[in-house]
Amino acid sequence: MMFFKNFGRFLYHGSRAHAEWEISTANTILRSRKRMMVLGLLLIPILIGGTVFADQLVGGLPEYLGGKNAYSPSFFTMKIFLASIGVGLCAGLITGCIGAGGGFIIAPALMSVGVKGILAVGTDLFHIFAKAIMGSVLHKKLGNISVSIALIFLIGSIGGATLGGWINRVLYDFNPVISDAFITTIYVIMLGALGSYALMDYLKARKAPGGGGSAHGGKDEGSEMGSLPMKLQSMSIPPMVSFDEGLIPGGRRISSWFLIASGFFVGLAAAIMGVGGGFLTFPIFVYVLGVSSMTTVGTDIFQIIFTAGYSSIGQYAIYGFIFYTLAMGMLLGSLLGIQIGALSTKVVKGITIRGFYALSVLAGFVNRGFALPSKLSSIGLIKIPKETTAVLDTIGTYLFFIIISIFAIWVIGTFVMNIKKLKGEEV
Repeated sequence: MMFFKNFGRFLYHGSRAHAEWEISTANTILRSRKRMMVLGLLLIPILIGGTVFADQLVGGLPEYLGGKNAYSPSFFTMKIFLASIGVGLCAGLITGCIGAGGGFIIAPALMSVGVKGILAVGTDLFHIFAKAIMGSVLHKKLGNISVSIALIFLIGSIGGATLGGWINRVLYDFNPVISDAFITTIYVIMLGALGSYALMDYLKARKAPGGGGSAHGGKDEGSEMGSLPMKLQSMSIPPMVSFDEGLIPGGRRISSWFLIASGFFVGLAAAIMGVGGGFLTFPIFVYVLGVSSMTTVGTDIFQIIFTAGYSSIGQYAIYGFIFYTLAMGMLLGSLLGIQIGALSTKVVKGITIRGFYALSVLAGFVNRGFALPSKLSSIGLIKIPKETTAVLDTIGTYLFFIIISIFAIWVIGTFVMNIKKLKGEEV
């Protein structure tokens, strides 16, 4: 139980750090005319090309795009595109309003409406990569990047992403149902741990004096180094790498092998789950390796671009496992959702939206948890009547979308009702 709680805390801190990157990236894109023009150029071939050529291309694709029936270029309908904007909007609302990553709901949402797990993963990775490239603020953050740490970390993350993509493709080629069951199981574990901790954090905050007013609150992470980082840094296993020289007298040193192992784990999780890896980099760097928060932020931005880019293109796009229509729709929706969510925090109590975040993550957990029996039954691991699994699937899907929809309507409604107040604050 203690391990599960600590794991949830680990994911929660990482989710918050990744949300800060999402918000910063969204603001960078929306405040630049050039970046908005790039977004428009990305959308044109998706919308026009998908409409004109989809019927001719789907089903007649070359084998090198997947070996089986490849998905790319993905079929386009306006209904699919609008639905993807809705998914991105909800994820963006959670990110901007709560300050914790809303990307956890994307893959469950896509799988709930029938998108294959491997396609949901590849699409989410491509959406993160497109956002990272367009909103890159590396030129502003170069002072916070330890190039040596970043390059060594990427050795591991590229290796992990290669293995993760290979695992997903092998399972899909063997049996698409096994592939879905595997991805669903990973999400059940992750969302269960994250949701449980978020709920406990919410209940604890309610009892605290003042009722937990801030949505994004929390102390500065990484100001002190725990026992685990100290132990790892005391192990002199060459080659050693130095970092944080400008922040700590004499700097700190750690074995490159620990960085490579950490990168491998991050890349593996990113390629299997389709989440970019950013939500794991922060807690690993700060709580495991003992890297300062400032260095971690810059290095995290750096690794997301390369890890998500290599995973999405090298492990999924060339095999046909990316739904570009969905990816671009999610990008548009998330950019809008993040802005509305961030503004809403000025007129909504933090404790309330923290409660909604816990419910949203647990809704994703329930959704995937209710879907798991049908997946396991389909591959013969357990025996459950199809009627029962169908009912469980339906319950999980409705619960998930009802909770997410209530949250979205509440946040947007709060935003609209307080537009005059928000304008007054800006003035």
